[in-house]
Parts: sequence; C-alpha cells; structure tokens
Amino acid sequence: MSATSCSLCAFVKSSIGRKIIVALTGLALVLFLASHLAGNLLVFAGQEAFDEYAAFLHNLLHGAGVWIARLGLLTCFIVHIWFTILLTKENKTARPKYAHEATVQAPRSSRLMIWSGLTILAFIIFHILHFTVRTDAELAKLGAESPWKMVILAFQNPLVVIFYLISMTLLCSHLGHGVASIFQTLGLRSKKTAGPIKLISKAYALIIYLGFISIPLAILLFGFGCETCK
Repeated sequence: MSATSCSLCAFVKSSIGRKIIVALTGLALVLFLASHLAGNLLVFAGQEAFDEYAAFLHNLLHGAGVWIARLGLLTCFIVHIWFTILLTKENKTARPKYAHEATVQAPRSSRLMIWSGLTILAFIIFHILHFTVRTDAELAKLGAESPWKMVILAFQNPLVVIFYLISMTLLCSHLGHGVASIFQTLGLRSKKTAGPIKLISKAYALIIYLGFISIPLAILLFGFGCETCK
C-alpha cells in the first residue's frame, strides 16, 4: 500500500477526517438545494419556461449530465449519512455517563439528525422513482409531453404532498443545525461570527423550506395549473 493510500485511510478513520467528509458532502448538498429550488420555482413562470429548463437539464452532455449529477448527489448523500452515523457511534462510545444531562439539553434538530437524514434519503429515492424513472404510467406519459404538466398532476395527490411536506420539514430541521456545523467543522466559525452564522443557517433553512413547499401547496390548495391538466 502506498504512502498516499495509507494517509487517506488514516484520514477517513480519524474523527477529524470524518467530520470534514461530513462537512464537505453537506456543503455540496446545501449548494445543490439552492440551485434545485431556483429551477423548481420556474413552475410559477409557466409551462414554457419550466419545460425549457427541463429540456436543458436532460440534454446536458447529450443526456449524461443530469445522471452524472444525480448519481454524484446520491453518493454524497449516502456518504454524508454513513459518516454521520459513524461519528454518532464514536461520540456515544466516548461520552462518559455524566454527559447524559448535556445530551438532553442539546438542540432537538441535532439529536434527530440521523433519523431525519434517513427519512430524507427515502424521500430522494421516492422522488427519483416518481419524477425521473416515472414508475407511474400516467406521469410517465404526461412527463414525455410536458414536465410542467407532470409536476402539476403529481402534486394533485394529497398523499404525495403530505409525504413531501414531512420530508421538507425534516430536511429544513436538518439544515437549521447542519449549515452552522459546516462552518464550524471547516474552521470558519469563531465566537464573534457564531451568532451571524447561526442566523444565516436558520434563514437559509427557512428560505429553502418555504420555497419548496410553496409549489405543492399552490397546486393542491389553490389549484395552480390544474386547469391545464384536465
């Protein structure tokens, strides 16, 4: 085994190395969420704008670009969850019994990070099957005609919307704690910047939350675009 391989193995096995991996994969996912939301909000710009955006993504690198991005993001997410679980196990093993009180006082979002992460992973798999693989025959037929119409039809199903809302709630609970943790792990947080970073983390989570849930709620509750799909 080469010296480089040994150094990499030592890095991955170390607590600091694992924290950095969690932080970097988390950062990649945080940046993706912002760009994904910007694209999704084109739903409100109308069918033509959204369908053009969808066509651009699907034709990127002759169709390979969007799958490279999906597989890369899914890998980041799995690695993020896996190393978070490893760190949590290490912390529980290293924590003395008298630290239980401090754990009780920890933020709820921090204690639920793993469970919210696993739920979000389940949502991502469902989301890919629903909108990308299109296991629903009706959605697959409509998606070939217009991705915009497919989104409108999909969010007319209350069960889909409820699952979406639950997943987004857990996601943003995760983000509210996670974004600040990224700054801390990468050494960008100090006593002076702790307050503003915490505020930025909460604000980012809120913007992401309101942005994503606005689409299914507008469709299900207010009938946005539903006339087009009849």
